[in-house]
Amino acid sequence: MATAPQLAVSSRGDALELRPDGSWIAANVTTLESLTDAVTPQLERAKSLRLDMSGLSELDTLGAWLLEKLSRRIADRPVEVVGVSENYVGLIEEVRYVNRHNPPPPKARNPVIATVEKIGRAAWGSREDVVVFLQMLGSLCVAVLGIIRRPRSLRLTSLIYQLYRVGWQAIPIILLITLLIGAIIAQQGFFHFRKFGANSYVVDMVGILVLRELGVLIVAIMVAGRSGSAYTAELGSMKMREEIDALSTMGLDPVVVLILPRVLALVSALPILTFIGSMAALYGGGLVAWFYGGMGPAIFIARLHDAVSVTHFEVGMIKAPFMALVIGIVACSEGLRVKGSAELLGKQTTTSVVKSIFLVIVLDGLFAVFFASIGM
Repeated sequence: MATAPQLAVSSRGDALELRPDGSWIAANVTTLESLTDAVTPQLERAKSLRLDMSGLSELDTLGAWLLEKLSRRIADRPVEVVGVSENYVGLIEEVRYVNRHNPPPPKARNPVIATVEKIGRAAWGSREDVVVFLQMLGSLCVAVLGIIRRPRSLRLTSLIYQLYRVGWQAIPIILLITLLIGAIIAQQGFFHFRKFGANSYVVDMVGILVLRELGVLIVAIMVAGRSGSAYTAELGSMKMREEIDALSTMGLDPVVVLILPRVLALVSALPILTFIGSMAALYGGGLVAWFYGGMGPAIFIARLHDAVSVTHFEVGMIKAPFMALVIGIVACSEGLRVKGSAELLGKQTTTSVVKSIFLVIVLDGLFAVFFASIGM
């Protein structure tokens, strides 16, 4: 039966002895605090302390911590703890080391060195991102091989729905943005080339730049911001609600059920969106050439026909599925890395978009070097 807590105090010269008795538990917190506060002045004057715990009938974390606080008031002076029951030895030891090893505050460092170190650590930490990317790519390859062996395992309904979201619903904003981009490029070209009497070369610039580079790049960046972020948020929310774990428990592969239809939809839709965006950009350039540059539609189309070849169109279209694959892998892998908090979900969504755009631009640069080396 629980007994009221007590704290007997005896002194022998400068040595102080404390004998806690009864139930030192959270239920008696008010009494315990009064007892420990009453003995504090004597602790500050004592040269040594002996703490006899043989009379304790009950002890929990609160009681152990209050006793530990009493022993810590004898700063740099001998403290002897005796009579600890075997039931409470582990608890006393755990409490004894609480806040004992706090590291000293860091010294002020050279900001240049700190910045270089931060960049180095970030670069070294990117290994994990590479490993995650390759793991997701391998899982997708295995899933695709499974679909080839068993075509009926492809979730066609999910694939069509994702195509509708990624492709059809994205057409209006893609048309608007690429139309404006093409118009701006043409306007700037006429404004500057007019000084040299080279208005006709604006058509060459718009056609080649849009078909080879800007068309696919602008569309990929927009898809990364629009669809990639949505993928990360959806999968992250499912991870937080343990729905993905539930799929695994049911014997279903989350890669086949959730990720493969999304990535296939991106790979299928991005080339189509690239074609639509490139045509809209050329149309915007043609409108500016007509109203701002004084170049009629027939002249613009004839000049475009002379300046642009099928090779330029092929270069842009070849890039599209690879960029879509990168966006899909990054978006899905970042979504699966969400762990239980809305703040982390937002962070991973932002990280997904930033990584996707960065990798798309890097991939575009690599393709540019590759196509230049083979003469395309």
